[in-house]
Amino acid sequence: MAKSRTTGKRTTAKKKKAPRGPARPLWRRALRRVLRGAAGMALLWFVLVLLFTFVNPVMTPYMIAESWRQGGVKRDWVRLEEMTPALARSVVAAEDANYCLHWGFDMAAIRAALDEGAGRGASTLSQQVVKNVFLWQGRSWPRKALEALMTPVVELIWTKKRIVEVYLNVAETGKGVFGAEAAARAYFGTSAADLSAGQAALIAAALPDPKGRNPARPSGFLRSRARAIADGAATIRADGRAACFED
Repeated sequence: MAKSRTTGKRTTAKKKKAPRGPARPLWRRALRRVLRGAAGMALLWFVLVLLFTFVNPVMTPYMIAESWRQGGVKRDWVRLEEMTPALARSVVAAEDANYCLHWGFDMAAIRAALDEGAGRGASTLSQQVVKNVFLWQGRSWPRKALEALMTPVVELIWTKKRIVEVYLNVAETGKGVFGAEAAARAYFGTSAADLSAGQAALIAAALPDPKGRNPARPSGFLRSRARAIADGAATIRADGRAACFED
């Protein structure tokens, strides 16, 4: 009987791959990446808020933009205790008289702004600090939405005193000039600690239009506005609305 021969070659069975599920739509993958990026940015921002409770911001986005545009900016960080108390009171009286009474939003001012139209502003100091330190300038709904989300967090983590201190050091006070100390030296040749009440009120009066108003050469309108601010500063000191940043 003839024996059957084998070729000696081994045959390997190919493993069948499990069928893949349906591919995720491109828009879902893009959405996941966007959400991850947004979550990362939110976490970074929260870390910065915590850090800035005790570390002073070196530069802000607007300062960087102005430094590039102007060829440099003037600014010197000074602690709130190293400024004349009249300066903080003047700025609060001018920009947010109920600062010590709200949690980031002045609802009465918002209602008044809605009644009077777009010509009236309602941003609190807290909102302005959020915009100046973390966001961009200009009016836009995306920026206002981010500002509205960020402001309560900053109010919760920072003290009222810290918010005023940061504001007085990062606010634009002139062309290429930022902060109270740089303004005091640029306009009056003195320090923020040695400003008179009248000079502090003039700086506060120029804040809505720092490039167009000069506290050292005030117009009649600016003088009148500064007198009203000085009166308002005395009022909030007397009625206790300055207590939250002066204790």
